[in-house]
Amino acid sequence: MSRTLLAAVAAGLISLSAQAQAQAPADPPKNDYGDKANWLCLPGRADACAADNTTTVIAADGKMTREAWTGDPKAPVDCFYVYPTVSNDPGVISDMVAGPEEISVVTSQLNRLGAKCRIFAPLYRQFTLTALRAAVAGGPAASAARPNTGYLDVVDAWNWYLAHENKSRGVVLIGHSQGSGVLTQLIAKEIDGKPAQKLLVSAILGGTSLPVDKGKDTGTFKSIPTCKSAGQVGCVIAWASFRDTVPPPANTRFGRPRDLNPAMEAVCTNPAALAGGSAPLHAYLGTTTNGQDAAAWVKGGAKVETPFVSVPGLLTGACVSKNGFNYLEVHVNADPADPRTDDIKGDVVYGTQVAQDWGLHLIDMNLVMGDLVTVVGAETKTWLKH
Repeated sequence: MSRTLLAAVAAGLISLSAQAQAQAPADPPKNDYGDKANWLCLPGRADACAADNTTTVIAADGKMTREAWTGDPKAPVDCFYVYPTVSNDPGVISDMVAGPEEISVVTSQLNRLGAKCRIFAPLYRQFTLTALRAAVAGGPAASAARPNTGYLDVVDAWNWYLAHENKSRGVVLIGHSQGSGVLTQLIAKEIDGKPAQKLLVSAILGGTSLPVDKGKDTGTFKSIPTCKSAGQVGCVIAWASFRDTVPPPANTRFGRPRDLNPAMEAVCTNPAALAGGSAPLHAYLGTTTNGQDAAAWVKGGAKVETPFVSVPGLLTGACVSKNGFNYLEVHVNADPADPRTDDIKGDVVYGTQVAQDWGLHLIDMNLVMGDLVTVVGAETKTWLKH
């Protein structure tokens, strides 16, 4: 399997052959989502979503200040999150035991939103990284079907949440990569035009290519438009991010519909500027993930000891349409004259080679996390008025 195909499969953008689909094994037994062990995160307990989100804010002059964070257990809306491809479990689908990779990803992509919403994050039997590695090596996964087990698990978790926890509360759906692909199916089949749509505050789908009709704000979802303002509700935000210095190459599957339908285009909604245009990105970047050295944020400065940093003014983003791709173009406002770092990590790297077709997929969510918190806060105010 090529790196391009691997990237697309990992991101939930494509499945394997129709012949392989026909060879898929029977679905395993259903999970009981009434069992709290089947959830990564639930309100009111100390779990993966209660991790420390303390941040060091680094100004351009190198000055560091500490930013505290607390969740809101009484938040008036809920967040329902589906995580990306992270499982290192053996086999094609993961088990239902949270490993360090699942715990790490909710810390990176989700916890901070706990200041605005109650968090629900189900475990699900996702397509694993292990299976992708086997496919690259030409093993059994190369000819096996991509199971639908993960999607069916998330449907069961969603229905359990609706029956036992929602109680007519507004809900924000959040996903990244494979998680966004699963949520796209869920929204299209279970929410769009259905009674549950009235509960939708918004859907936030990072690291994906959501098709809409060209020039329109609907397409895959018939009655759920793209978000155009921070106070709008019942809408969808979707994007895939690339450096302005490394735009999407011809072999990427991000930034355009997976079936290359000429009547459709991929959504790009910049969480920092939903109405369009360029804006500073309120990023929260991990200090010990994605290869960023905790000691390298400020030249000659103290080592950063918080799990996250924020770098005001360093990053700017805009949704652009270039060469047939729609994507979030990220510019690093480097200034060699100041002591703060002039670059960030986040590229997918094979050895020493940057995989340009992935873009900044690893940090799609981190790049705009502060903006997402702001948007969910504004949407909540609108939701409560209704």
